[in-house]
Amino acid sequence: MNTIIVYASMTGTTERMARTIANELMKEGDKVVIKDAIEAYAEELKSYDRLLMGSHTWGDGELSDEIIGFYEELIHTDLTGKLAAAFGPGDSTYAQFARAVDILEDSLKNQGCEIIAEGLKVDCWLEDDQSMEEKSISFARTVIQSSRLHSFA
Repeated sequence: MNTIIVYASMTGTTERMARTIANELMKEGDKVVIKDAIEAYAEELKSYDRLLMGSHTWGDGELSDEIIGFYEELIHTDLTGKLAAAFGPGDSTYAQFARAVDILEDSLKNQGCEIIAEGLKVDCWLEDDQSMEEKSISFARTVIQSSRLHSFA
């Protein structure tokens, strides 16, 4: 399957999650392109079968500056029929824990994507790097399994 992973990362956590997910997908023979949101354009998503978006949450539940330009393009792009999922780190000490994941997932859904996996939210406050890696691998496996089911539908 042809997949693009677009992410926004300030401290490197979201990027590590994106690369872990990509590596797991590539083990299954998928073609994967990883792009920082600052260098990505929503229009290019149309040339991929599967779209994975990742971002950390800023402030009290907002998207960060690193992804807002891409997001503003995304909400005006028809992505009907694409398979999609969202992921990102958060801090459970905030009331809006990992809200960026919800915002991205809702936007993908609103643009016509079929959400194939529940958004992955990892807690940077409570989880170590190994736990985040394990959850990212599990998320990737869910994406793979769900994509197979949708390709037969």
